[in-house]
Amino acid sequence: MLDDFFMRSIIGGVGVATVVGPLGCFVVWRRLAYFGDTLSHSALLGVALALLLQINITLSVFITSVFVAFALLFLQKGQKLSSDTLLGILAHSTIALGLIALSFMTWVRVDLMGFLFGDILSITKQDILIIWVGGLLVLFCLILVWKKLFATTVSPEIAEAEGLNPQRSNFFFMIMLALVIAISMKIVGVMLLTALLIIPAASARHFSTSPEQMAIISILFGISSVLFGLFGSLEFDIPAGPSIIVASLILFLTTISKNLIFKNS
Repeated sequence: MLDDFFMRSIIGGVGVATVVGPLGCFVVWRRLAYFGDTLSHSALLGVALALLLQINITLSVFITSVFVAFALLFLQKGQKLSSDTLLGILAHSTIALGLIALSFMTWVRVDLMGFLFGDILSITKQDILIIWVGGLLVLFCLILVWKKLFATTVSPEIAEAEGLNPQRSNFFFMIMLALVIAISMKIVGVMLLTALLIIPAASARHFSTSPEQMAIISILFGISSVLFGLFGSLEFDIPAGPSIIVASLILFLTTISKNLIFKNS
């Protein structure tokens, strides 16, 4: 029999994989990996603010991620700097601010490695509830705006010409991404979260013939990565968060090799 803590890790990990798959597809389609990296890095500042103000960490990370997303939109207006430069500034400055703030809080015992690289094995029933409720909420919202968001992703100009509002779709996407980062942080940490968003989606791309099919297959790849990573962590006594990402990488490399074999045959 598996221990309770391991079962909780599986349930929480599967919940996260279920929601990051479809959302990760949009990150891949929109080429927003660096944007996702910036929001996930800002999560550490959210953790520091939560401990300082004594509020819920998930709520604080969500609010901080949303604030950083809108800070980027504000900085893009009237600036001569490119988006990737602004993202680099925000990503590294927020994580630096978070680390400095945590270093000053000597009265608080902080598991910094857990926040940076995840601590899925210490997941609680409350964490599972937050993951599944938040994840299902994101999936429900994503289903509602799927067509509009996909149309905006393909061509903002055509979407606007058809009467859609690309800015509103982008707004909802940022909110959903911030919420996913907030509920997923404990699984792989702020340093590896973007990898969990993009690698399963990238793997699914080789087997998909439609956007919806890619979203579903990405969920399967994400769940497989969580299961292989957790059992590998248990077997070889290695960190669970990085093990999940390595498992996801192995699956991705397998899909590439199979795709090359089929093309050459």
